[in-house]
Amino acid sequence: MGEPQNGHIAEAHHRSTDSPSAKKNDKETAVPDPPTLQDGEVIAGQEESKAESRPESKGGEDPGRIMADGSSDVFQITVKLPHQPYHVPIMVSTQEQVQDLRQSIMESPGAFQYSCFHLELNGQRVNDFVELADVAGLTADSEMILVEDPYTEKEARTHFIRIREIIGISGDRVDSLYGIDAGLALHDAVYPTKAPEAVNSSKETSLPTMPSPNKNALTDYNFDGSPNLHSLILPPQDPPPKSIKYLGVSSWNPPPPQLRQRGHLLYLQLVTNEGEQFQITSHVTGFYVNKSSNSKFDPFPRLPPKNAASHSLFSLISRLSISFDKAFEELLDRNNKRDPLLNFQLTNAIPASPWLVSQSTTTLSHHAPDQSRTQEAYLMSGLDGNDTMRDWNEELQSTRELPRETVQERVFRERLTSKVYAEFTDAATKGAVLVARGEVAPLNPTEARDAQIFVYNNVFYSFGADGVGTFTSEGGDEAARVAVGKDAMGVKAINQLDVAGLSTAGTVVIDYLGKRIVAQSIVPGIFRQREPEEHQVDYGGVEGRDVVAHNPAFVQTFAEVSKALKVKRHPVWDKEGKKHELEGSIETKGLLGTDGRKYILDLYRLTPLDITWLETYCKEDQESNSDSSGTKYPHRMTVLRSELVDSYWRLKMREYVKSQVEQRSKAVSNVQSDAPTEKGLSTAVTNETPADSPETSNRNSTDPEFGLEQAQTGIAEESNLHGPSHERVDISAFSFSLNPDVFCGQAPATEEDKAAWAQDEEEVRAVCTYLHQTVFRELLNDLRDGEINFPMDGSSLTQVMHQRGVNIRYLGKLARTAEDDARGLALKALAEQEMISRAFKHLAYEYLKELPAVFSASCLVHLLNCLLGSGLNQDPHVALDEDLQAIYPDANYAFLKVTPQTLISRISVEVRLRYQYFLADAWPGKIRHVQLLRSISLKLGLQLVEKHYAFSPDITNGHAHQIEPPNGVKPHPELNGISSQNGSGNKKKRKGGNAALAQASTTVPADEQVTFRPEDVANIVPMIKDSCPRSALAEEALEACKISLMQNQQELGRELLHESLTLYEQIYGILHPEVARVYHQLATLYFQLDEKAAAIELAHKAIILSERTLGVDSAETILCYLSLAHFEHGNRNTSAAVACVKHALELWNIVYGPKHPDCITTFNNAAVMLQQLHFYHQSRIWFEKSLSLSEDISGKSSVGAAALLHQLAQALFRDGDHKGAVRRMREAYSIFLAKLGPEAANTKESETWLEQLTQNAVSMEKAAKDLQARQIRRTLNGPRTTLSDVRRPATIEQALLNGTQGNGVSGIDKRSVDELLKWIEGGGDMSKPPSSKRKATNGKLKRRSRAAVGSAA
Repeated sequence: MGEPQNGHIAEAHHRSTDSPSAKKNDKETAVPDPPTLQDGEVIAGQEESKAESRPESKGGEDPGRIMADGSSDVFQITVKLPHQPYHVPIMVSTQEQVQDLRQSIMESPGAFQYSCFHLELNGQRVNDFVELADVAGLTADSEMILVEDPYTEKEARTHFIRIREIIGISGDRVDSLYGIDAGLALHDAVYPTKAPEAVNSSKETSLPTMPSPNKNALTDYNFDGSPNLHSLILPPQDPPPKSIKYLGVSSWNPPPPQLRQRGHLLYLQLVTNEGEQFQITSHVTGFYVNKSSNSKFDPFPRLPPKNAASHSLFSLISRLSISFDKAFEELLDRNNKRDPLLNFQLTNAIPASPWLVSQSTTTLSHHAPDQSRTQEAYLMSGLDGNDTMRDWNEELQSTRELPRETVQERVFRERLTSKVYAEFTDAATKGAVLVARGEVAPLNPTEARDAQIFVYNNVFYSFGADGVGTFTSEGGDEAARVAVGKDAMGVKAINQLDVAGLSTAGTVVIDYLGKRIVAQSIVPGIFRQREPEEHQVDYGGVEGRDVVAHNPAFVQTFAEVSKALKVKRHPVWDKEGKKHELEGSIETKGLLGTDGRKYILDLYRLTPLDITWLETYCKEDQESNSDSSGTKYPHRMTVLRSELVDSYWRLKMREYVKSQVEQRSKAVSNVQSDAPTEKGLSTAVTNETPADSPETSNRNSTDPEFGLEQAQTGIAEESNLHGPSHERVDISAFSFSLNPDVFCGQAPATEEDKAAWAQDEEEVRAVCTYLHQTVFRELLNDLRDGEINFPMDGSSLTQVMHQRGVNIRYLGKLARTAEDDARGLALKALAEQEMISRAFKHLAYEYLKELPAVFSASCLVHLLNCLLGSGLNQDPHVALDEDLQAIYPDANYAFLKVTPQTLISRISVEVRLRYQYFLADAWPGKIRHVQLLRSISLKLGLQLVEKHYAFSPDITNGHAHQIEPPNGVKPHPELNGISSQNGSGNKKKRKGGNAALAQASTTVPADEQVTFRPEDVANIVPMIKDSCPRSALAEEALEACKISLMQNQQELGRELLHESLTLYEQIYGILHPEVARVYHQLATLYFQLDEKAAAIELAHKAIILSERTLGVDSAETILCYLSLAHFEHGNRNTSAAVACVKHALELWNIVYGPKHPDCITTFNNAAVMLQQLHFYHQSRIWFEKSLSLSEDISGKSSVGAAALLHQLAQALFRDGDHKGAVRRMREAYSIFLAKLGPEAANTKESETWLEQLTQNAVSMEKAAKDLQARQIRRTLNGPRTTLSDVRRPATIEQALLNGTQGNGVSGIDKRSVDELLKWIEGGGDMSKPPSSKRKATNGKLKRRSRAAVGSAA
């Protein structure tokens, strides 16, 4: 659904409610901005959801309050209302503002109809913008009076929009920005019912959930099935009850001037469910029914008894419609059954746009008539649109200049920063889409297209191309495209540093329809024409490197940035050879705005160039064209990542600390013995070692954008690692920085400068060597050894590489150096898939760049058919409407000439150029179609219609062979537009089908079989890169929480746990990807603290937020589902856990495909869950699948395979396969004995199990044979009886019991293990009496067992 415009109702709609995880009586210092309700959702009943959802500590207290002085000053007041229910109790905090109290009142079930009012206390009006602590006379149990205010036109429009959303008639907005089903969540479809109340381990009253006797969620799961794309689609939902038929702006609106002077604001029209129509006047005093009709204008009140008036439009509707109250209650009940997080719109985050949408969303009937859609722009922006015109730069800079001395001030500042950046990103993206479509006039229309600039909604736009020749020497358009992306990352890094007195322009990079567009807030003075002797910028390079400006006012602020980013102060030379000392790269510019602020611009080169890559793959003598022989990298903008610089800085810090300790040890050795010295040195080195461990590396890189604060914090950690005070090292003398301008054409003049410059070059080369020889090797080792989660898709692989400081251009090296084992081959396949999808993206952008938007779907469909559908049709065609083509004579229709052969060839060349990797000639036959289609769609912003796409070349009777439906899904009635009727040849078109949606611009021959058709592309959404900084305060609280828990400070850890959770919710708002990640982390911490109720509650919320902000099939969403399954199983709600596991595996199959290396653990966990539910045979199958995958990946003799063999043997025993149990346990024991030795705990346990299973198998086999023998004797010697007269034991165990009791045979056989094993295998005779030898000792028994195992192996 679409989101309302930002800025027009900031007071009423764009503040966040109390978080769903915060109690109403636990108000914090700053209430977050409430998410706007989605269409058809209501806020009544949120009190109950809030009261239930805050995770509480075991003691029953909730320490989640943020106070500046650490105190907890929360109390209850009463608000007196002018209408029923007349009184509302509200819990408040003295640290809140009055406007936060206003928002709480508007969210109360009894007061949500109020929006235009003020509060009074003791007869005095209370200022809305002061803190409650500053309100004189406000104490616990005070009574504040709500006084209804007169409306203004803006407040009347705000109230009207709010009431429409509350009563559920807003309808589906057409979201032209984020696409179809943006912010979709599947949580309630996967987990439709509320889980039983979670219990902690201290409570033993809960019983395990009993499953259905014959079926569970995994019963029909097909391990070898094709990806089930239908699992990404929300099942059909029942329509919500209609409270009224219509409520909109009347055709008589707006009021004429003479009536506006009399207080008329709006004219509305209402149609009730009873069919009655009312014309309503919005007056400064409220709303009343007027005497107008559709043909007569009389906006004055009706006469009694048909008159009706109220201050609130909600109350007026309730009086006019008899059925309204009942329908509204039904609407309340329906929405209260959903999780509150599903009811809110995303206001502080970009909603995730699914790459696959339901066919029902693309039918003509889905688009219902709603006149209010055309009125929304007026309602939100006003008659002239000025309500949404904002000075973005002033808002961004003013927010950064807010005070930040106290915790409360930091919370308010970071919360407002997050909100303003989110609104700027939204506005900038909307304008960029219009620019890409050619709907905004350029400021310089006479310039070339790539050089044109635009201004829309106070946002400055330009293309990410080399329109004016700035990057000619660096690679032209390719370099410019990379530079703008790096610039957005640089702005984000500077925003994260938060240097006082330094400003950045709001920056967003948008990729849409093949065009990269840069949106920036307008810096005051950037367009000012300066005097001839003045430079356009005040610091840094003016015209490339020819002119250098130097303003002393920028030196101090730039020095702070350089110190934090490890940038060395260095000289540069202009075209006249004059030397200038700069703090930062020559490309980084400083501008003194007309508002007096210092702005830092062009931040695309904050780190040095990767000289190793340039010297290897970007030599001047290499070919740079796109033919098959070209191998030169397309551009020179190959900068190192900041994560790599931080990692190398930590390495040099450790080396410095170690050298200082060694020097001190040598000094001490002159006066002390060698023993203490060696001990001291050993202590220093030992304490330093964990910094290189995988755990430390993973901890430092868990955040995809591991920031500079963590790196700087490491200074103190390194300096305090070395135990006693005499071993502490002063690190103030340590310094490390890099020159970003080396290898960029600078020419030092003097010998001294040349020597210093050569030293700077050596330092950069050392970092590049560290990347290739250390970082890259450690990354491969960690992926091989499973130290980090194996990536699920290209996005997660990219994230892993970036965390380590490895650029994407090294994907080719990653694929080349991957080992030939199972994990290495999986990594190679994933890297190749990512390279192919990125190469396809670049080619698609090339064809789309000069193509009108109306032909975009046709172009993309043809390219997809050439790549993914060539197996079905080796020569696909697409025909364009000739009349439409004639309208665009200057368009480039080069995509029409593309064939599968040329596209595959060009992709191979692109991969070779960009990643220096040679794809095998047979790579088109090895691609995973669904996974590659998903990767391409996510990179291009495609939203495809969900159906079974045929990639198979099999053709039967002239029809495409339909692929097998995955996991029990029924076949779709139509496949790629081909009728499912067999043999009849009936090709009659169905009415209302997708054929009606075919674009008039494009047609595909009706008799041609292709995988994709233009109507399969439902939408194309923009891809966005923003520059909003993360919250430092929230991250500090979370880190402090983790440290406290690691130090076993449980009470302090719980307190900080609540505090960090509240901070994240307050600063980001509830619906944000950062909140989703912290929910997931905190859920795990709560589960480790044995607070299962809190863990499960947060895990559910993490799933919803991940689905809505990261995607329903993102890697993080899959991990959230697996975590919830683990928590639910630990809480004895295993049936729900199994459902979560199934959904996670279905997503996994779509994202990666079968046999992901980490699926071993998931299969094993599913098997354990099935055992808990007493599905022993099904559990055995899952154990076998886990073992099979483990043997493929780790080998049959690995310790992991042995552990799985051990568990499988137990499962076989429970399933009644005693021989198989003995065989599998013998294999496990053999591996443990060989790998771990006879004294290992695993070896001893397996040996014990082997002895017991062997004895049990012998007893069971003997009982079965005795039972068979007795039945034969009875049949031969006894009287004739029918088969039904034979009384057989119910089970083998009963037969065993009867046989041993009847024959007097002991239940435990006296034979040795090797004899028993031989008899089980059919090679022994149990009729022989046991050996008369003395009973073997335990040691001999073990030796015989080992010998038997060895002989079997």
